[in-house]
Amino acid sequence: MRVSELSARSGRSIPTIKYYLREGLLPPGRRTAANQADYGDDHLHRLRLVTTLVEVGNLPVATVRTVLAAVDDEDRSMHEVLGAAHHGLALRGAEAPPSGAIGEAEADVDRFLERLGWSVATGSPGKRVLAGALASLRGLGWHVGADVFSRYAAVADELAEWELGRTPAGASRSRTVEAVVVGTVVFEVALVALRRLAQERHSAIRFAGGTSTGR
Repeated sequence: MRVSELSARSGRSIPTIKYYLREGLLPPGRRTAANQADYGDDHLHRLRLVTTLVEVGNLPVATVRTVLAAVDDEDRSMHEVLGAAHHGLALRGAEAPPSGAIGEAEADVDRFLERLGWSVATGSPGKRVLAGALASLRGLGWHVGADVFSRYAAVADELAEWELGRTPAGASRSRTVEAVVVGTVVFEVALVALRRLAQERHSAIRFAGGTSTGR
């Protein structure tokens, strides 16, 4: 397909596609003339992945390059590739608590994850954000340990297993990462929205004399 068709199928403008090409985020097409190139389905999928990282994940170009380099490095396992994608996707956490408080919380989170039997990388950004949340609770006067997140951990574990289990067998590295990144960025937003809607529903039942109409 020509760049115009790639633009139409992806929903990205031709200038945006050319920018991604210049930045090396999208591989060059097969040259057919001095100023023309042909693009395939692999370009379309790579463009969707880049679009998700840049426009939805709000990642800088340099970070996108790092994620894409991991995708293209055949010597890296898929687990390492997905780790690179997760490290690139910024987690929104609470304001950073004092260093002493975060240090204690991080140690508590480490012990909590060990009890769960979760194998998590030392520099995992999720650990830092979870520790920040715990430290924030303690700063508000909550006398709790990381076990306060046990119910959330159980739900998250079930969701993660289901999400990764939906990845088609035999899918390419790029398409697998695309699916995981889209799930992380888009469905994470949906999860937060659904939780708040559920809280609204149960708030009406508990505090406003409403009735439950769902199951």
